[in-house]
Amino acid sequence: MRINHLIAFILISFVSLSGSAFAQTKSLFNGKDLKGWHIDVPEMDKDSNAKTPFIIRNGLLVSLGTPGGHLITDSVFSNYKIEVQYRFAGKPGNCGLLVHASTPRALYGMFPKSVEVQIEHTNAGDFWCIEQDITVPDMESRRGEKSRWGINGDKLRKIERLVQNVEKPVGDWNKMVVECKNDEVIVWVNDILVNHGYKCTASSGQIAL
Repeated sequence: MRINHLIAFILISFVSLSGSAFAQTKSLFNGKDLKGWHIDVPEMDKDSNAKTPFIIRNGLLVSLGTPGGHLITDSVFSNYKIEVQYRFAGKPGNCGLLVHASTPRALYGMFPKSVEVQIEHTNAGDFWCIEQDITVPDMESRRGEKSRWGINGDKLRKIERLVQNVEKPVGDWNKMVVECKNDEVIVWVNDILVNHGYKCTASSGQIAL
């Protein structure tokens, strides 16, 4: 069985806009089941025998990679900081942490409307605009020719991270922290600041993997 990646835990803290300490911290993954989440896998609509790509094994959340789809929180969040610890058990696959998610299957009949924070190995912390947009410094050098920017189709949706070589070797655990505060999205990988966007076109939504 091919394993794409494993997640040890997902912690969310709610940001105090007054500058005081976080008021509340809780886990979004209990290590036992997917309570608080729902699965959106298009192939499972068509094939009743299709198996879910998200399973729990030994207290870890495991993504098998196929069939493609997302694990989405039932709740909507705003002004929070989320921490995810993850590792790739074998050959790294493509995956991400999607914030401010809303309309399901908005892009390519698969991806929910959101801003994706990439988790893919060697690209962790890149932004991908999925029917939402975000601004960063030095946009043209990090996103490409301005006339081709966009939030869907074949437009330039990827915004490269600020620094490279922040991931640990394949098989080791990595830590990603994403802070969503008003219209800002700030990303750290292994305690290194890798991206900081602002003027995001959404400031609340579900969280998806």
